[in-house]
Amino acid sequence: MKRIALLGLAAVLCLATLTACASPKVATVQMITPEDARDRLAADKSIVLVDVRTLAEYDAEHIAGALVAPVETLSTTATLLLPDKNATTIIYCRSGNRSATAARILVNLGYKHVYDLGGILSWPYETVKP
Repeated sequence: MKRIALLGLAAVLCLATLTACASPKVATVQMITPEDARDRLAADKSIVLVDVRTLAEYDAEHIAGALVAPVETLSTTATLLLPDKNATTIIYCRSGNRSATAARILVNLGYKHVYDLGGILSWPYETVKP
């Protein structure tokens, strides 16, 4: 009886292991430091930088090369503004709250490589101002 129970347990463990390995990986939001973001943006021009603040905030100051996609409309505009769900995408806002929300929205929409930079307030490098 013990032998049958052990064989059954072994079979269940093998099946669980195979199922776990075969399951597609779910994308998660990764944090990125300003220094890492700056270096990666400089090295790879295909990275998409997204400012999720309002248009007025973006116009007042933003990181060079950023697209503006307000978090309030991101769920409906993401596929138009960010068509490549496999592209590396770095998100930022003012302080980090909206960027966290926006990053989760993108992951839930199927974007695979989403990085949360936090807020422009912690960006110690040059920005674009009018």
